[in-house]
This record gives sequence, structure tokens and C-alpha cells, in this order.
Amino acid sequence: MEQLANGFTLNIPDGAFPLSTDSMLLSDFVRLPRQARVLDLGAGCGTLGILLCAWDAGCQVTGIELSDAAHAAALENINQNGLGSRMVSICGDIRCARQELTGGSFDVCLSNPPYFAGGPASSRHSTARRQDQCSTKELCSAAAYALRYGGDFYLVHKPEYLAHICACAAAAGLEPKELCLVRHRPDTDHNLILLKCRKGGKPGLKLTELCLFHNDGTPTDYYKKLYRL
Repeated sequence: MEQLANGFTLNIPDGAFPLSTDSMLLSDFVRLPRQARVLDLGAGCGTLGILLCAWDAGCQVTGIELSDAAHAAALENINQNGLGSRMVSICGDIRCARQELTGGSFDVCLSNPPYFAGGPASSRHSTARRQDQCSTKELCSAAAYALRYGGDFYLVHKPEYLAHICACAAAAGLEPKELCLVRHRPDTDHNLILLKCRKGGKPGLKLTELCLFHNDGTPTDYYKKLYRL
């Protein structure tokens, strides 16, 4: 059981993807409008939705998750946090979003998607970090369908996929608007990216950077803020 902000909790069952720095970073990167309608693509056990609801009392979150077990865990997390009126979990396939959702009905879409296209599957998380179940093109297509015009799509990914992500986003009508490069220490390469794309947005990209630890291994002020240390 993870203890989150403002008394919220997150139960992560065995075999489910754990609360990760990726999710913490993405939830902090997201900017929600008032009374935001949020869609989480590949929602797992509801991690990002719970994190957002913990800090924004007005948002409403819908999550789509392919795994029956993760969907069941999301329902449990929604119930234990008293979020039945603010969060919904749908057990379904992102690639079939048009059958599950009304187009243009969300202000914000977000995803902590599969990172890797191939290679051996993890014994614990066989699809959690692989693109077997949803490609970047399919992910961007689903986000573009669900978002209203002017809505924002946020995702976390690996730097080596940036060009491919931007190409898929642009093809779906999502314009990259903000890119944050994340590294563990100042002397290491960037290991994560946070990207915001806008449906129907005009060209123009803002670049920022974050670092989680100093070279001596002590946490930066940002890391302390992120984890409320």
C-alpha cells in the first residue's frame, strides 16, 4: 500500500506495475484546466488517476486498461479512496477507443505507455513496458480521437523514441508543445522525456530540463518536492 498526498492511498497487487518515478514525474508535469475531464490510456491499477485526484479536487478521470487484473485493482483503488463519482475504469483495448469513448470529450489525455518494441518479456510485467499491445501510432491516434480541439496529450517515454513519437503525434494532428528532458544526475545522459502535445496546436516547442539527484547521490530540491520529502 502506497501512501500518497492528502490521505490518498494506492494498492498495488502482486504482478502489477509498481508506483514508479515515471508516473510521479508525469503526474507532476501535467497541467489541468478547471474541472478537467482526463483520460488515462493504459491506466493500470489507476496510479495516474489517483495521483491527479489527490491534488486536484475538481478533475474527473477515466482510465482504459487491457488487463483484467489491473482493471480490478483500479476499481479497488477507486473504492478505497472514495472516488466513485470522479474516477471510472474501463477494461478495454486502447486500439478500440472509438468503441469505448465519445470523440472530443476529454480536456486532457495522458499515458505512461509501453517503451520497448521487442526483446524478452518480463516475468512479472510481460506487457507493461512492451509495445506488443499498443504501438505509438495507435496510442497517438486514440489520444487525438478522445481529445477536444485544443486539448493536451501528456506522456512519458525514453529519449531515443522522441523523433518517432513526434512523427506519430504530428500525423494524428497533435502538435508537440513542451518537452522536458530528465536525467538522474548532472553527469549522466537524459534517461526520460516528458512531452506535451496539443490537438490542433500551432508550431512552437518549449524545452525544459530536470535533474533528480546531485552527483554525490543526494536528492535535488525538485526530487524532494516530487516525493514530498
